[in-house]
Amino acid sequence: MKQSRLMSLAESVANVIVGYGVAVVTQILIFPIFGLHITLAQNLKIGAAFTVMSIARSFALRRVFEAIRMRGAP
Repeated sequence: MKQSRLMSLAESVANVIVGYGVAVVTQILIFPIFGLHITLAQNLKIGAAFTVMSIARSFALRRVFEAIRMRGAP
């Protein structure tokens, strides 16, 4: 069964929301090891910027693979 564009977007957003939390926690733990000391607000903003790009990337890749799958379907 073909996945709709809306469901592709919903899946991508859900995946990225979880990833956002993991990324922010990782930044808080890892940045100080490299001498980067930033506020929680800055961590959240950095995470948000990467989240927007991640949603776009995930959605685009999903659509490419769906197109490839549909092209091969009889």
